[in-house]
Amino acid sequence: MKIAAIAGSLTPLSKTLLTVKETVNHIKKSHPEIEVNVIDLKKYQLTFCDGRDPSEYQGDSKRLIEEIVQADALIVGTPIYRGSIPGALKNVFDLIPNTALKGKVLAFIATGGTYHHYLAIEHQLKPLAGYFKAYTLPGNVYAHNEHFENKQLADETIKERLHQLADSVVTFSKQINGNVIGADQPVIPRQSLAQT
Repeated sequence: MKIAAIAGSLTPLSKTLLTVKETVNHIKKSHPEIEVNVIDLKKYQLTFCDGRDPSEYQGDSKRLIEEIVQADALIVGTPIYRGSIPGALKNVFDLIPNTALKGKVLAFIATGGTYHHYLAIEHQLKPLAGYFKAYTLPGNVYAHNEHFENKQLADETIKERLHQLADSVVTFSKQINGNVIGADQPVIPRQSLAQT
């Protein structure tokens, strides 16, 4: 099984990246048979989605699309800015094929300054996963400034919740194995007017 863990922050020292790494490190330690890869968005030079077929992108955009398509499950970490996810992460979801997440398990981690926007997972991310026909786990994790000390994740309760989330991604992904996808949805063509 292959898991892709996206850290959707572009800041140099990111709470999001720290929480994603905590989750990934737990998987590596507790489930050594699982291949897990961190996709740190600040290390990718992505093209903005312009409506073309996903197979036509090149460079880092192509590499990112391939990593997500080939993954059996995803862990998505995001900062919350102005009550929503940053544009860089939204662009990832715009770039990938409509079928890229179909029947896969997604787990969400969000970070913010306070608990003010903790419901962004429910309002922003879960509907996006639903569009892609992916499964979202209950009990996603939100961490804020008070959970960090000396530029490290310090809160043991948050760490334990991240470990539980990691274990759940592995367990649930093994159980459904991408085979439970529900009814097909209509084909949604990706074509701009410039292509007609």
